[in-house]
Amino acid sequence: MNTINVVSTKNAPAVVGPYSQALEVNGFIFCSGQIGIDPKTKNLVDGIENQTRQTLNNINEVVRASGSNLRHILKTTIYLSDMKNYNLVNKIYGEYFNSHKPARATVEVSRLPKDCLIEIEAIAVVK
Repeated sequence: MNTINVVSTKNAPAVVGPYSQALEVNGFIFCSGQIGIDPKTKNLVDGIENQTRQTLNNINEVVRASGSNLRHILKTTIYLSDMKNYNLVNKIYGEYFNSHKPARATVEVSRLPKDCLIEIEAIAVVK
């Protein structure tokens, strides 16, 4: 039987519903979508640039809590409230994933939690 471990860290925003920050099973880490909430202030940061950076920092912290890192992310899905932000998000994303480039999908959605501008989910492997 597979052991499922709940991944949790105070260095990323606490969950606000019936889900986990991430689950680790069979060497894979399935990260729930993160948005640009600063875990210290518990507030959504302003603007697409700040939200993108905070979202990626939050993903990094969740993956680190499972004993891995950004270089071990296999796949991400980016949800944007406006595809006009694609180029800027892509530039910032490239700062986090410069030599290692996970598989990725990017989609525009009509609305995101807390009316944020971006949400990103990820699948990684344990380091």
